[in-house]
Amino acid sequence: MNMSDLKHKTLEEIEKIASLQDWEELRVAVLGKKGSLTLLMKELGTKSPEERRLMGAELNVVKEAVTEALDLRKHQLEEADLDARLARETLDVSLPPRPFFKGKIHPLSSVMDQAIHIFGQMGFKVAEGPDIEEDFYNFTALNFPPEHPARQEHDTFYLPPGADQQPLVLRTHTSPVQIRTMLQEKPPIRIIAPGRTYRSDYDATHTPMFHQIEGLVVDTHTHMGHLKGCLEEFCRLFFEDPALKLRFRPGYFPFTEPSAEVDIWWKDSSWLEILGCGMVHPNVLRNCDIDPDVYQGFAFGMGIERIAMLKYGIEDLRLFFDSDIRWLNYYGFDPEARE
Repeated sequence: MNMSDLKHKTLEEIEKIASLQDWEELRVAVLGKKGSLTLLMKELGTKSPEERRLMGAELNVVKEAVTEALDLRKHQLEEADLDARLARETLDVSLPPRPFFKGKIHPLSSVMDQAIHIFGQMGFKVAEGPDIEEDFYNFTALNFPPEHPARQEHDTFYLPPGADQQPLVLRTHTSPVQIRTMLQEKPPIRIIAPGRTYRSDYDATHTPMFHQIEGLVVDTHTHMGHLKGCLEEFCRLFFEDPALKLRFRPGYFPFTEPSAEVDIWWKDSSWLEILGCGMVHPNVLRNCDIDPDVYQGFAFGMGIERIAMLKYGIEDLRLFFDSDIRWLNYYGFDPEARE
C-alpha cells in the first residue's frame, strides 16, 4: 500500500470512530509502539539514503495529517459526550436543598461585645495593647513591689528578655494598656481595655489563657461615688436585672487606693464576687507623669469568663476552650443577633 492510500484509509477510519474508547484503540493501532505508522518509521533504517529521504518525507506528511485528524475527532467526541451528559443529568428543582449549618457566635465573643456596648454607651472608648509585655508596664508602673507574689514564676509566664534586656512576660492583666494610655494621652481619660490575659493556673475556674475587660477614668473630679454608679449600672444592664443588689467590700490591689471587691446577690441565694476596683493609686499616676495633686480617677477589672459563667449557667471555665461543637451549638448565639 502506497503512502497516499495509507493516508486516505486511515483518515476514513478516523471519521468512523463513534466513541472515545474506539478512538484510543485506533490511535494505538496507528501511532502506538507497534502501530502501522510506527513500524514504517522503523523500516527507514533498512533503506538506502535516497529511499530514506523520500519515504521519510512522505511518512511525516501522513503522520502529521493523521495526528491532526485524531485530535479533531477526539475534540468532537468529547463535545458530543458533554452534550449528552448535560441532556441526561438535568436538575430537579423539586428536590429539597442541601442542609445548611449556620455557625454560632462563641459565648465569650458575645459577652465581650455586650460589655463593650454597655461601657460604650457610658462614653468609654476601647484601647488595646500587646499580649507580650515588658515588666515595667505589667508590674513596676502599676506599683507592684519587687517581692510581690504575682511576680513569681509559679504565677506568671516569663519570656526571654528583649533586645534591651528588659524582662518580658505574657501580660497577667490588661492593666498595661492603662499605663500605655496614660503615658501617651493627657487627661481626661476614659477607656476600657478588653483582651486576652495569661496566668500559670488551670482548674475548673482558672485557665492559662483567659479574657478580661478593665476600665480607667482619670480627670480632676471623679470620685468613688462615680465608680460605684458606673459598676452598678453595668451589672444591672449586663445581667438584665434592674433590682440587682451589689456589695462593695474593702480590698487591696497595688494599683488602687482605696480598693474594693464587688459582689452581687445571685439568684437570691448568696453573694458572689465578680470584679475588683478602686481609685487609681497616686504612685501609678506619678509613674505615668500625671500629677496626683491635680488628677484622680478610678479603675476596675473583671474576667469575661467569670461573668459569662454566671449569666449563662456554665459551671466549668475549661468548657469555653474545648472546641466541642455540640456545646457551642447549645450555648452559642445567632450571628444575626450580634450587636
